[in-house]
Amino acid sequence: MALVEAEIEALELRFMRAWVAGDAKELKKLLARDFMAMVGTMPPQLLDRPSFLAGAERGFSCTKFNYREVFVRRHGKTAWFVAGAELELGLGLKGWTGPFLVTALWRKGTIGGWKLAERSIARLDPAETLAASVAKLQLWK
Repeated sequence: MALVEAEIEALELRFMRAWVAGDAKELKKLLARDFMAMVGTMPPQLLDRPSFLAGAERGFSCTKFNYREVFVRRHGKTAWFVAGAELELGLGLKGWTGPFLVTALWRKGTIGGWKLAERSIARLDPAETLAASVAKLQLWK
């Protein structure tokens, strides 16, 4: 399991570095053909693979990222990646920065290895009191 976790984390870093570099060719290698991204706006918006790739080249940019809490969990031929992150995103002339929740579903194919099938990004609620309240619900502590 630890090998898969490390591989998924490395792929996530590769994906984010390609996005920062605006390297659509590298992004295309990492994305599954049926890739879908959900962007946590009001209302939430979906981007399919062609839309995401075009956006990465034309204004939906990531200029900086820093993953904090990272979790990877394997489920058969898929792996679920979840991380708290500090992101600096650009949407044309508008900036969108701060704490985000990034989730990703990686799927292992018979050819080509792991591909990113689903991605979501959404701003996190900075209210620390809410996080503490949710943490109290955790029965394993």
